[in-house]
Amino acid sequence: SEKAAKFYADCAIEAGCAFINCMPEFISSNQEYVEKAKKAGVPLIGDDIKSQIGATILHRVLAQLCVDRGIKINKTSQLNFAGNTDFVNLVKRGETKEFSKKASVESVIPYKAEVSVGFGYIGLQHDNKICRLYFEGENFGGNPVVMNMECSIEDSANAAGCIIDAIRYAKIALDRKIGGPLYSVSSYLMKHPPKYYQDDEAKENCGKFIKGEIDW
Repeated sequence: SEKAAKFYADCAIEAGCAFINCMPEFISSNQEYVEKAKKAGVPLIGDDIKSQIGATILHRVLAQLCVDRGIKINKTSQLNFAGNTDFVNLVKRGETKEFSKKASVESVIPYKAEVSVGFGYIGLQHDNKICRLYFEGENFGGNPVVMNMECSIEDSANAAGCIIDAIRYAKIALDRKIGGPLYSVSSYLMKHPPKYYQDDEAKENCGKFIKGEIDW
């Protein structure tokens, strides 16, 4: 998948076509491709698409809630199970996906916490993805806090709406002749953007981008 993503990116840049990297391979966060895209005037959005309501965004929101409410997170884990081809590949070659998901969660925790991410292929689930989130932490006085959450969704449809939005943002950038990474859009829609913003800030910046107030 790494070779395929880079080949597709090279072709898009050569053709002057905006490139949206939904794969857990690092293109928009790769300085070599950033320079190529800027030189060619090609917008980049990436890397690794977030679902509309999926494991990563839920994990980030709960982690941010703990931080905001003064809950010390000691350890947290995310387990994902599905039966589609994406999960066949993840079980065999999930290193970059694991890194992408971990980095996305770690970016909202302002201290060192143990973050684990895992994947499992269960053929009978087909496109149904189940994610399980777990937190161990401490509240006032060092008293223990344990949280568990489970979410079940249709995996493909859950990503489709975000991809459509990414296409719209890419078209705006093309029309305005903006080349290189779209930092605000990538942070809002992707798990491993070249720059991380808090989700509410990234959403606000996307609105400014649409209005033409910022060009990143």
